[in-house]
Amino acid sequence: MDPAAPILLFDSGVGGLTVLAELRKLLPQAPVIYAADTAGLPYGEKTEAEIAARVAGLLGRLGERYRPRLITIACNTASTIALGMVRDVLHVPIVGTVPAIKPAATLTQTGSIGLLGTAATIRQGYVDRLEAEFANGKRLIRHAAPELVEAAEIMLRGGSPDGSVFVAAAQGLRAQPGGEEIDTVVLACTHFPLVEGELSDAFGPGVTFVHGAEGIARRIEFLTRGQGFEREVPDLALFTGDAAQFSQLTEALGRYGLERTESI
Repeated sequence: MDPAAPILLFDSGVGGLTVLAELRKLLPQAPVIYAADTAGLPYGEKTEAEIAARVAGLLGRLGERYRPRLITIACNTASTIALGMVRDVLHVPIVGTVPAIKPAATLTQTGSIGLLGTAATIRQGYVDRLEAEFANGKRLIRHAAPELVEAAEIMLRGGSPDGSVFVAAAQGLRAQPGGEEIDTVVLACTHFPLVEGELSDAFGPGVTFVHGAEGIARRIEFLTRGQGFEREVPDLALFTGDAAQFSQLTEALGRYGLERTESI
């Protein structure tokens, strides 16, 4: 393995930075390329066919160009839809992102678990299977909150999103049968941990939030254990879409160690 070969993190936007933050703790010397399909955002409102074709096409191009040692799809929506397809066509280890239902089921005391995700994520059969395997006997209450994706993007750009979106997300879970008993909430989108503080205020005390960023980082570390790392150039952020809009993220990306930006 070329020690300069990067780990490629892919997301529809900036949500995957939550995974990158955890990865830095475990593998601080690993070269990283972060790819954001900002032109395709939001994924959660697209059809499964659109998402699968877009993700497979972009990762194919990025794999050929940058020769990563491992690819992480740091997006719940893209993973639940396109992970199997991508693994079939790309000859490189691929780590996906799935809703953290298993740890949530071990944490809940009331047996009522909330799940916030995009519309595309919460309707997937993959989530049904996770619920059946790990939350059998518990109540999993789902709510689509795509507006939280935009709120996270706004906040990372230094803006102030409308606070009502956080209240609406909490009420969307609380208003359902058993919702008042929710004590654990799965953040089933990598964008959502960026607004965890705002969600905590909206839900009130006594609610624990769980997401998969730490587990994904541990999986990457396990799969690359024993490999050498050498960062020959500063880490790179790639993006699709409007370059001017992405330039607003320069300061935030720098805080995550991404010192260069380019368009795909």
